[in-house]
Amino acid sequence: MTIETTRRSLLAGSGALALGFSIAGESLAQEHAGPDLPGDLKIHPKISSWLRIEANGRVRLLVGKVELGQGILTALTQLCAEELEIDLKRLDITSGDTRIVPDEGVTAGSFSMPYCGSAVRQVSAEARQILVSLAAAKLNADPAKLTVSDGTVQAPDGTSVTYWALVAGRELEIDATGKAPIRPREARRYAGKHVPRIDIPNKVTGELIFIQDQRQQGMLHGRVLRQPAYGAKLVQLDVAGAEKMPGVVKVVRNGDFVGVIAQREEQAIHAVAHLQTIAQWDVPKTGETQDTVHAWLLTQPEKLIVIKDQPNKAAPADAQVVEATYKRPYHMHASIGPSTAIGLLDADGVTHVDTHSQSVFETGQAIAELLGVDKSKVHCRHVQGSSCYGHNAADDAAADAALLAQAVPGKPVRIQWSRNDEHKWEPYGSAMLIKTQARVDAKGDILDWTLDLWSTSHGTRPGGKAGNLLAGRALEKPFALPTPINGGPPNYAADRNAIAIYEFPGQTVSTHFLTNFAARASSTRGLGAYANVFSIESFMDELAHRAKADPVAYRLRYLKDERARAVLQKAADMLGWGKGEKVAGRGRGVGFARYKGLATYCAIAMEVEVDRASGVVRVLRAVAAADAGEVVVPDGVRNQIEGGLIQSLSWTLKEAVRFDAAGVKTADWVSYPILTFSEVPPITVELIDRPGAPFLGAGEASQGPTSAALANAIFDAVGVRLRDIPFTPARLKAALG
Repeated sequence: MTIETTRRSLLAGSGALALGFSIAGESLAQEHAGPDLPGDLKIHPKISSWLRIEANGRVRLLVGKVELGQGILTALTQLCAEELEIDLKRLDITSGDTRIVPDEGVTAGSFSMPYCGSAVRQVSAEARQILVSLAAAKLNADPAKLTVSDGTVQAPDGTSVTYWALVAGRELEIDATGKAPIRPREARRYAGKHVPRIDIPNKVTGELIFIQDQRQQGMLHGRVLRQPAYGAKLVQLDVAGAEKMPGVVKVVRNGDFVGVIAQREEQAIHAVAHLQTIAQWDVPKTGETQDTVHAWLLTQPEKLIVIKDQPNKAAPADAQVVEATYKRPYHMHASIGPSTAIGLLDADGVTHVDTHSQSVFETGQAIAELLGVDKSKVHCRHVQGSSCYGHNAADDAAADAALLAQAVPGKPVRIQWSRNDEHKWEPYGSAMLIKTQARVDAKGDILDWTLDLWSTSHGTRPGGKAGNLLAGRALEKPFALPTPINGGPPNYAADRNAIAIYEFPGQTVSTHFLTNFAARASSTRGLGAYANVFSIESFMDELAHRAKADPVAYRLRYLKDERARAVLQKAADMLGWGKGEKVAGRGRGVGFARYKGLATYCAIAMEVEVDRASGVVRVLRAVAAADAGEVVVPDGVRNQIEGGLIQSLSWTLKEAVRFDAAGVKTADWVSYPILTFSEVPPITVELIDRPGAPFLGAGEASQGPTSAALANAIFDAVGVRLRDIPFTPARLKAALG
């Protein structure tokens, strides 16, 4: 394992300079103008936290956000190179190393561009302004008349100086002011243009870029014995036989946590398989199932949170009432690559963990609590993993690796979960139940709108707490699961997107938040937005049909935001909404939302074909229109919208966790099928670019609208309304009668 110690030693070792400067002998250090600073620059105002000029003529960008396949590191390098006026090939990037980069929290919620991107753009512009000022003093020239090309600053008389020559021998720091101008759009070379992603070549050529592929010298392999079901306690286990098996280095037991360390991976697997046959567990006799969980949601102690309370008190008492109930099951992340981590306890008592966690800083703090050490004694470094959006088992694997590493100091220990363990023990997206009600007049116009949702927590990420780690609750002295909380405005969590973007005369939205769990749950892509948008957009469609109105036109009645209207209309036009003759068994549907009410606007429209005999739904084509504010990487935004659409089709058509008191039953790809390549429809994505507008974040905008568009298209095709996800052939055939 390559270990980088501290920022200062890293800078010294590379001959680099933290970007702080003085001009004419006067320090430029000042109080940072926090309110004027964009994004995460408010938290980390020092330019040296983000950038350094290296003595070898290279520039290094340091960021806390990490690459999850969304292409964020490419977008950030584009912004940095643009504002610094250097070639992209001169720029290197370090992300997600807790000893080097600024702590930007969790990479989640479509926040990377709004928070990190805006910070990188501004800090790079500030650095360029300072460098040009230094060059002006050096060249005795007017700063306004200097030009920059790939880090070389040139005066009108032809004299020049490079960035790296300007900063040689200096190590000063300065806070960003937020006042440096951004390069005008017409002068831009990279931002808003197509640039090949920096992470793709190694993935295409099969380089060992994913943590699942990492191998280190002297590395040992670990596996963990898992409980058969939630709440099971280990009654008896004789580890002597496993300790004598070939290649086994050590069996580690701490309460219900049992891990095997071996020379080779298959030896660890065989030893754990042996332990599984002889372990005796006390398994709870009670528990919910996938069939009872929605009734369970309605009976649990709850915290009632009214997030919008504007009823239409003028609505007539005899107005017609329309009601509907929608359900979402537990969904897996179903990551293609099982969760993996590598841990090492060094001679200084520092535990180093390579992990594909989306929250390296908070996970490191949680591991420190797990190990009973100061947080400075845990160093986490992000390595890309093969697939994840949300809180999968990456953090748990990191904790497993850290625990086992304590037993073999000086030796890297690699943990990779089995497919069975990944499917059964990862934190799922919570099951939800949503009840909608509208009072309408004789023309079908909405007078009053009410939405009630029931959900457990969508946020049990480590958060610096060992009790949120699977291993933490299994130790002899266990850490308690912290009482879950529900995120509040403006982003919300279980109730994300529960407030409809439409302007009704009255709207009341209530969250019935549960702190109990029927199955382990946390953050999946979009949190509660997937189910809430599905419910809102399905109900809007039901009300439109009831009013004998066109579903797009009906939405536009209540949609006053001009950007929202433009996106919805564009998606409809892309599909050819209202054009062509009706074909038996085929239908069209639309879904729309502005993610979180403050991020990307996204509308999905699609055409489906339903086979009445088999109940199979085939999506013939899908289109998406999106407004993500200013677009830095057009292809990257399209990829996010398209990927979210495909994932949502899989959730909505196929996916559901099955479980009972004996444990989770969906333990492989047969019992938990996902969308196949042959089932992916042709998809067209068009963007409405808004130069100069804030970055909105696009990674989770399309999931909710897709689910609703699918349900609405099925209704248009065969006249049955599906409100219970997933839309399996059996469920559709039952609805058809």
